[in-house]
Amino acid sequence: MKTREMISQSTSYVTKLLRSRFGKGPQSVKIVLSERCIVFQLRNFISPVENFLLVHDEEETFRYTRELVMNAVLEDLQTFLQQELGLPISDMYYDWGVHNASGMIVGLLEVDSSDKAPNYDGKEALERSLSDILEEIQKRPEHLDSWWVDASTLCVYRRGITKLIELELIELGHLDLLKTAKRRLEKRLIAQHVDTQKHIGKSHYELYLDWDFGRDDGIILYIFE
Repeated sequence: MKTREMISQSTSYVTKLLRSRFGKGPQSVKIVLSERCIVFQLRNFISPVENFLLVHDEEETFRYTRELVMNAVLEDLQTFLQQELGLPISDMYYDWGVHNASGMIVGLLEVDSSDKAPNYDGKEALERSLSDILEEIQKRPEHLDSWWVDASTLCVYRRGITKLIELELIELGHLDLLKTAKRRLEKRLIAQHVDTQKHIGKSHYELYLDWDFGRDDGIILYIFE
């Protein structure tokens, strides 16, 4: 199946899927596909109920509700990508920006973990800077790699990042609280201390991240102009 046809089918499917689960689909969906991942960029994606929660300062309830629904969405989307499009998806991640009602979904493709992504200008410096700041937040990743998905989208994969205290919090039923705290902290410190303009000559305008604690890995997604 040609890439253009795969993207068209994926756009139609994810729009209908989100509309059926949330009662409202995103205003637009941009999909980019590389040899290592598929990325869905969602614009103006917030349901009337979610908007009501945010207007009334119920951000915690908003995040819990979206987390619950998105878990089911990711399962359905992964099945579609695997069975209908033949993409070998190994794991799915998502994040959103409350400030602009936009978000992302990333599906990683199965690749040899020892096969590093191709070099690009500033790759080593950017990855070292990210590893340094992540070490301050939690622990230095045992493995970190990055690649361009397209000219404006950079994906960073990290593995071996979870501390025992985080696993204990999950065991105690505090996954939602842990994710909320980590998102706020990581986004703030990465934005403040990882200078993408210096390393790769571009300043990002959106930053997303997510983790799979069971697999002990996660992704960071940069969107540039």
